[in-house]
Amino acid sequence: MTALALSLILAAAFIHASWNYLLKRSGGGTVFVWLFAVLSALLYAPLAAAIIWWQKPDFGWMHYGLMFASAVLHTCYYLLLDRGYRSGDLSIVYPIARGTGPLIVVLCAVLLLGERPTALGVAGALLIGGGAIALTGDPRKLRQSGNLHAVGFALLTGCMIAGYTLVDKIAVAAWLIPPLVQDWATNLGRVLLMTPAALKRQEEIGPTWRRAKREIVAVAVLCPLSYILVLTAMVFTPISYVAPAREISILVAALMGTHLLAEGDAPRRLAAAAAMVGGIVCLALG
Repeated sequence: MTALALSLILAAAFIHASWNYLLKRSGGGTVFVWLFAVLSALLYAPLAAAIIWWQKPDFGWMHYGLMFASAVLHTCYYLLLDRGYRSGDLSIVYPIARGTGPLIVVLCAVLLLGERPTALGVAGALLIGGGAIALTGDPRKLRQSGNLHAVGFALLTGCMIAGYTLVDKIAVAAWLIPPLVQDWATNLGRVLLMTPAALKRQEEIGPTWRRAKREIVAVAVLCPLSYILVLTAMVFTPISYVAPAREISILVAALMGTHLLAEGDAPRRLAAAAAMVGGIVCLALG
C-alpha cells in the first residue's frame, strides 16, 4: 500500500469515527438519517456537477446500475447502524460492524475479483477482524448489558459494509465513475429511497432538526467526506488492503465510546483495538 493511499484511509478513519460518535450521541432515528442525507446531497451537489462538467463522463446503464445498487446497500447500512446505536454501546456496535465488513470483503476480493494479498496483508486483515471481535468481550455480559440485539444489528451492518464496498470498488476502479460523483449519486438515491418513510414521520422532522441541528449538519459534511477519501484510495489500491485498513477507525471509536460516552471497560477494549493497529502496520508493509 502506498503512503498516499494510507494517508487517505487514515484521514477517512478519523472522520468516520467522528460522525459515528455524533450519530450515537444525538440519539439518531430514521428522520435524523434522512435529514443528514438530504443536506449532504445539497451540499455536495455543486462539487458533483463541477466534476461531471469538467470530466464529461460517458455514463451508461451499468454505471447507473452500480449507483443504484450502492444506494440500496447504503440505505440498509445507515438504517441498521442507527438501530444498532439505539440498542447498544458505540464501543460494541462500531467494532463489530466495522470488523465484520473487511473480513467478508477480503474473502470476496480473493474469490470474485482475483486479488492476491500477501501473507502479511492477510495477517493484517485477521488481526483487525480478531481485534474487533475481542472488543465485544464475554457474550454472557452482552445479554446482561442489553447489547445482545445491538450485536445482531452490527453483524447485519457489517454485511452491508462488505456489499457496498465491493460494488463501489467496481464502480470507481473498473467503470471509472469519479469517486465524489459515485458517493453523491449514492446519497441522492438514499434520499429518494428514504423519503416515503420520512414523510410518514413528518411530525418528527421539525423536532428532530431543532434537537440535533448541529449534529445533522456535522454528519452531513463529514459522512460523505470520509467515504470520498476511501473511494479515492480504491481507485489505485487493492480493495483487500483498503477495506481492512480503514478499520483503524475502530480504535478511535473505542476511545470515544469508553471516554466521551463513559461506556466503561476501557482497558480490555483498548487492548483489543491495539491489535488492529498492528493489523494496519501489516497492511502498510504488505
